[in-house]
Amino acid sequence: MFHLIKNANVFAPQAMGLCHVLVVAEKIIYIGAHEPVLDDIFDVEVVDLAGASLVPGLIDGHAHITGGGGETGPASRVPPVFLSQFTHSGVTSVVGVLGTDDLTRNTQSIVTQAYSLREEGMSAWCHTGGYHVPLTTLTGSARSDIVFVDPVIGVGELAISDHRSSQPTLDEFLRIASEAHVAGLMTGKAGILHIHMGDGKRGLELVREALDHSEIPARVFNPTHINRNKTLFEEALPLSLRGVRLDVTAFPEGHSDPGWSAAEAFLRYRKGDFPLDKLTISSDGGGCLPHFNEEGEPVRMGVGCSSTLSETLREILSHKVPMAQALAPFTTNVADLLKLSHKGRLQQGKDADMVVLDKHNNITDVMARGRWHKRHGQTQIFGTYERS
Repeated sequence: MFHLIKNANVFAPQAMGLCHVLVVAEKIIYIGAHEPVLDDIFDVEVVDLAGASLVPGLIDGHAHITGGGGETGPASRVPPVFLSQFTHSGVTSVVGVLGTDDLTRNTQSIVTQAYSLREEGMSAWCHTGGYHVPLTTLTGSARSDIVFVDPVIGVGELAISDHRSSQPTLDEFLRIASEAHVAGLMTGKAGILHIHMGDGKRGLELVREALDHSEIPARVFNPTHINRNKTLFEEALPLSLRGVRLDVTAFPEGHSDPGWSAAEAFLRYRKGDFPLDKLTISSDGGGCLPHFNEEGEPVRMGVGCSSTLSETLREILSHKVPMAQALAPFTTNVADLLKLSHKGRLQQGKDADMVVLDKHNNITDVMARGRWHKRHGQTQIFGTYERS
């Protein structure tokens, strides 16, 4: 089917004004001010947005697609995330990670879940490895996982400065980063080391040492959860000036203390005049969000959700941030970091991943790979077992 989307106020993410968009076979084949004339022979669905905003689909660069958790035993494992939990929230692309539990969940299971989400209609990739060293892999090494397994684009989330990590040495850290980097060169994939940051007093010391004592490019090192506490956030900021891409987590309400919410972290980063293309925002969707006491014992638990991305975007926009700047950490910046050249922008030839926002910047409609997953606020496509 052809989809003709008329009278859309397009942010690609740069403002393009009122445009018409033609979608065929999962791709945007036209976007412009002139309405295309199509022969009656074609089956065309026409949707008139009447000036509503049309933006790129959100890319969630850190989600536990197989479910996270496990810190307090088998019953604390979070279930896998259903398709519509992503798409209903405007997420059309996702990257899966393993966390604390990289034993009962492994690279095999996360690769399989990425393929499952692809079959159901969204775009999905994953990292190999998890919190611990030696890494859990599918083929025996991170490098060969990235080279030979299509959905695998990097390594992560490797834990540092956290009592749950395996306390990697600098040599181990560099060796893993090298595996990711070389595999990225061989394949054109992201080839990044996605780094879970804990609350430990060593903070980003390993990352700074890696930059100071190796030839590995700064873009390879990708620390996440940098807003989990205020000291870590301030420590992370200067790394962006050295070329490191920083990832902020959109924690659910009530879980950002003692750090910053994702929106507040973005606003502080922007106010500090740090490079705006070096910041991304992810959800930790499906991940367990435990809080520990000084003995390393969990005192309360929560679960991440991809809906926090659209909530964060709406909050950022409420501070009168230009739409293009507000969208970048969810779209173009993530696509560029992950080398997903067909994602993150509304342009001719790119994937038809699009989100419609109403005048209050609430999501009303979502298209992923050329199919409507949400229309007029209602989910249209569900995962295989969501309604069983």
